[in-house]
Amino acid sequence: MSTSNPLRLGIIGAGGIASAYGQAFEKISAHGRLVAVADIDLDRATALAKAHQAQTFADHREMLNTIALDGVIVCTPPAMHPQHCIDSLRSGVNTLCEKPVAINLRSAREIVAVAEEVGLLFSMASKFRFVPEMSTAQQLISDGVLGDIILFENVFAGQVDMTKRWNSQSEISGGGVLIDNGTHSLDIMRYLLGPLADIRVVEGKRIQPLEVEDTVHIFARTQDGALGSIDLSWSLNKPMPNYVNIFGSLGNLNLGWKSSQYKLHAASEPVVIGKGYDKVEAFANQLSNFCAAIRGEESLLVQPDEALASVAAVETAYRSMENVHWELISV
Repeated sequence: MSTSNPLRLGIIGAGGIASAYGQAFEKISAHGRLVAVADIDLDRATALAKAHQAQTFADHREMLNTIALDGVIVCTPPAMHPQHCIDSLRSGVNTLCEKPVAINLRSAREIVAVAEEVGLLFSMASKFRFVPEMSTAQQLISDGVLGDIILFENVFAGQVDMTKRWNSQSEISGGGVLIDNGTHSLDIMRYLLGPLADIRVVEGKRIQPLEVEDTVHIFARTQDGALGSIDLSWSLNKPMPNYVNIFGSLGNLNLGWKSSQYKLHAASEPVVIGKGYDKVEAFANQLSNFCAAIRGEESLLVQPDEALASVAAVETAYRSMENVHWELISV
């Protein structure tokens, strides 16, 4: 990527996830600069913008109309994503939206339709795709190194008090732990193993006094027949060294928080493929891909159709949880 004239980027929404982007900007300063932050809480916008000498706005439309931007990152709660993305795209700004891009497929399709209409880039932020060993794992699986994939396992489970967080307010978030963490889980499975065919979700006992689910187990199948087993919880403390385990006919692969490796059944020793999950590095890699795509130097790692597939999978998962049976995924 060219190191001249860093792109000018803005952020809509200055909450916790935006702070991670703020740290990531420090790693990609040659490619993109944070020049504007918009949040209805101006103090929060100012706190994020301060380290980057960025301008602050209490209204995202004012930011879009006042300052020239090459791209914007939407970091508001999910129910607000469609309006913020559509406003950005119609203002002529390429848009990267935090997951999930919408709380239903209809709204997600509206965003993608506008992006196509105005001819600008639109992508869903999916940080785990940008962990270096994730792409290595995808290539190993694609090349058949592990043989036929039989089982995918994923666990995102830890005790977090969600009683005062917007993530547990369904009108804002679209649901509970299933849409919050499950969006990541299903995207990882789809990225590594290909399109999903069907899904079955079982809700666990609600521990916290929430209006939404705080523990679920997901069963899923890919179109190639691989099984998926996913545990998600805000109330269950289930510490695991790996967040993804892949079991194939020729070998197994583990993506871990501190290291990643694969081992063929015929080999005596595993092969290390990465040093584990680094959140800021993942966000920096994501921003770098967004900047390179804007410059026409790379393709977006997460294309609009994949964003739609992500929303469709989660929407189908909720239908399964409500109907208590397997549901076909149509996108």
